[in-house]
Amino acid sequence: MKERARILVVGGGYVGMYTALRLQRKLKGELRRGEVDITVVTPDPYMTYQPFLPEAAAGSISPRHVVVPLRRVLHRCHVIVGEVTSVDHASRTATVTTLATAEGDGPAELLRYDELVLAPGSVSRALPIPGLAEYGIGFKTVEEAIGLRNHVIEQMDIASSTRDPALRDAALTFVFVGGGYAGVEALGELEDMARYAARYYHNIRPEDMRWILVEATDRILPEVGAEMGRYTVTQLRRRNIQVLLDTRLESCAGRVAVLSDGQRFPTRTVVWTAGVRPHPLLAATGLPRTDRGRLRCTARLTVDGTEHAWAAGDAAAVPDVTAGAPGAETAPNAQHAVRQARTLGDNIVHSLRGEPLETYAHQYVGSVASLGLHKGVAQVYGRRLKGYPAWFMHRVYHLSRVPTFNRKARVLAEWTLAGLFKREIVSLGSLEHPRAEFELAAGGKLPHDPSDDPKGSS
Repeated sequence: MKERARILVVGGGYVGMYTALRLQRKLKGELRRGEVDITVVTPDPYMTYQPFLPEAAAGSISPRHVVVPLRRVLHRCHVIVGEVTSVDHASRTATVTTLATAEGDGPAELLRYDELVLAPGSVSRALPIPGLAEYGIGFKTVEEAIGLRNHVIEQMDIASSTRDPALRDAALTFVFVGGGYAGVEALGELEDMARYAARYYHNIRPEDMRWILVEATDRILPEVGAEMGRYTVTQLRRRNIQVLLDTRLESCAGRVAVLSDGQRFPTRTVVWTAGVRPHPLLAATGLPRTDRGRLRCTARLTVDGTEHAWAAGDAAAVPDVTAGAPGAETAPNAQHAVRQARTLGDNIVHSLRGEPLETYAHQYVGSVASLGLHKGVAQVYGRRLKGYPAWFMHRVYHLSRVPTFNRKARVLAEWTLAGLFKREIVSLGSLEHPRAEFELAAGGKLPHDPSDDPKGSS
C-alpha cells in the first residue's frame, strides 16, 4: 500500500455510508497507523432510510429515527457537510462548497484524493409543467415527508373552519403524481392517517376527502409484478381512491390540477413522485456516462475506462451479470445499493493491497410495498403475498435493513407503542417558520406571506 492513501467518498446515502462503513472496518489497522484517510462529503450529516418516509409522514415513526447520524456511525472517517460541485479526475481534485464557504462568501475548497467513490444519488425528475415549481410538493427527504404530513392535517383544519365550498373541496382534494413505490406508499399511508384523523373533526367525513393517483403508464408498482399491480389498483379503488392510468399531469397553475384526459381538479395539494434523475454533479466530472446520464461502470464497480474511480447506486449503470439478456443493468434501488456498497468497499481494499477485484453479482429477490396500516403487497422469490402478511413482511424486512441496532430498537419500540395507543394527529407546521411569532412580537414582519405559501400552510 502506498503511503497515506486518501479516499474521497462523495455522498452520504446508502452507497456512501455503507462504503465508508465497510472501508472503516476493513482498514482498521491502516487507519490507526495513519496510512489511510477516508473523507465523506455529504449535503446532510445523516443518511435517510427512505423506505420509512411514508410511515414517518403518517406518524408511525418519529422523524429522527428515520435518519442515521453519520458522525456517530463513521467515527473513523472525516465527515464534511457540503457539496462537491465539480471533479477534475486528471489532477485528482474535487471542488467542495461547505457551510463555512457559503457563510463567508469565500472561495470553494479543493480536496485532493487518490481513490474517488461517486455516490451522490439522484434528484427528483421535475418536468416543465406550469405551476409545478410553485405548488408541487416532493417526497424524497425526511423534511418533505414531515412537511407533507403537517400540510395534509392543515388542509383538514382549513376545510373544517371555512364556509366556502370551493375552498373546502380544494383543501380536501389530494393529488399524487407517480405510481412507483414513493407515490403509492405515501398515498396509502397518508390516506390511512387522514381517514383516522377525520373522526376528530365534527364536519369532515372520510368520504368528503378526494384522493387521486395519476400515473402516466398503464400500471403501478411494476417492481411487484403485473398481477400484484392490478391487485393494488383494485384495493386502492375500494378505498375510494381514484387511480388514473395512462394519464399525465399537464398543469397545476392556479391550484388547479389539469390532466391529459381533460379532467380538472381544484386542489391545494399536488405531490410529485414521478421518478428521479441522476445527480447534476455527474455532468461536472468528465467521466463516461450513459445516455440516461448515469456513470458507465463495470461489474467490478469501477468507472469504465478510468482508474481509481468507483461508483454504485443511483449514479451508476452497473451491468447485471445474473441477467440472461446482454446489456442488462441492475435496478437503481436500495436492495442493490447496499450490496454494491459492500462489494465496492472490498474492491477498494483489494486495489490498495494489490489483490484481484471481486465481481458484483446479486439476483433480484423481489419487492415489498405498504399500502397503509395492515395492508400491503409483496413478491419475494416468485411468491406473491397480499394484505396483512405482505404488510408484516414489509415491516420485518425494512426493520432488518435499517442501519445500526440503535435505530432498529427505537423503530421497533415506536411500532409497539403505536399498536397500544392511538395515532398522533398533531400538525407542527410552524416548525417550518419557527421565528415567525417572535419576529411579529418584536415589531417585525412575517417572514413570508401566508397566501404565497405553496403548501397552503397558515
